[in-house]
Amino acid sequence: MEIWVLFGVFTALLLIGTPVAFCLGIASLATVLYMGLPPVVVFQQLNSGMNAFAMMAIPFFIYAGDLMMRGGIADRLIRLAAGFVGHLRGGLGQVNVVASTLFGGISGSAIADASAIGGIMIPQMEKRGYAKDYAVNVTVNAAIIALMIPPSHNMIIYSIAAGGTISVADLFTAGVLPGLLLAAALMITAYVVAVRRGYPADPFPGLRLLAYFFVSAVPGILLIFIIFGGVRSGVFTATESSCIAVVYALLVTLFVYREMNWDGFVEATLGAVRTTAMVLLVIGTATAFGWLMAFLQVPQATIELMRTVSDNPIIVLLLINVILLVLGTFMDMAPMIIICTPIFLPVIKAFGIDPVHFGVILILNAGIGLNTPPVGSVLFVGCAVGKISIGEAMKTIWPFLGASVLVLLLVTYIPGLSLWLPSLFR
Repeated sequence: MEIWVLFGVFTALLLIGTPVAFCLGIASLATVLYMGLPPVVVFQQLNSGMNAFAMMAIPFFIYAGDLMMRGGIADRLIRLAAGFVGHLRGGLGQVNVVASTLFGGISGSAIADASAIGGIMIPQMEKRGYAKDYAVNVTVNAAIIALMIPPSHNMIIYSIAAGGTISVADLFTAGVLPGLLLAAALMITAYVVAVRRGYPADPFPGLRLLAYFFVSAVPGILLIFIIFGGVRSGVFTATESSCIAVVYALLVTLFVYREMNWDGFVEATLGAVRTTAMVLLVIGTATAFGWLMAFLQVPQATIELMRTVSDNPIIVLLLINVILLVLGTFMDMAPMIIICTPIFLPVIKAFGIDPVHFGVILILNAGIGLNTPPVGSVLFVGCAVGKISIGEAMKTIWPFLGASVLVLLLVTYIPGLSLWLPSLFR
């Protein structure tokens, strides 16, 4: 009965539009009271969820991305991407995907990617004759590449949700090839749709101008290699790398690009504080919710249920993917990771599936969910920037969602896409 109270209260609150953090916290509190446990248990678990040292990396990476976004890096990355792929059919769509990939390696956030790249690219695409729905759909789907490549905040959350037993460095490395594969799939889709709609291509700027674009973008791109190289080589931890990223972002935007002023600095700082507060509240309440699931032995019941369906890992992975895709339509990413990790991690281990591989599957599933209503936060941001309704975007988003699901299936059933690169560093 306790499980019904936990999930029933959560679902009911979610259906009436309650913010997900309050859904998780109130459902946990209601279940604890029903079980006759002291309410302070919920607050203890909430505090323990936010009080992890590795969690410090998240606000610093958010801050670094915000500083770079307001300090001119997004403009330079877009200009570089335009030089490389702008001459292809539907060139601005290709530019959007490449720029999102580059900026994702700095921000680690799909929402930051959609707002930064979308804020620049969507108006430009509209001026050049691209339909708003095309511009928005390319932007929001390309934004989830940021979740796959370092410094993905959600990889860190997954590691913490797994009890800190999974290396963040391995997760960062495991997401690189799937992230690049997703970028390639979206570029192909953007090209096919552009050809069907008759969108133009820009002229090639020439090698000299391309070299200039590259040199001007190098200070920003270096941050990607500093973060990934430092964490992967063991020179510093993910938390230390996030602090280094903030210092580096300040130096680049102040002394190299010279586009960061006092107002921009204050705005970036306040924006990072607001985002961090929201993220940590969700993480804390999701931790309490996850503790109750473990206490009520939900993971063990899930394993038994899966075994009654099939003992074949292929079928089990397909079933998990379907469940995660459905959950992603109404649950935001951080709580989904924290809730689903303790449920499905024992399941995939019981079927001999690598936890690092599963981490990439989980992140990509949750990323696709960010572009599906009713709780598609990245889709909401893209539509707000593009000034179109969710319904307009959904009418033509299916080729891009299809490409993302195809990549998900490839990543799911070809473990080498996730595990080959980490194996080179062991």
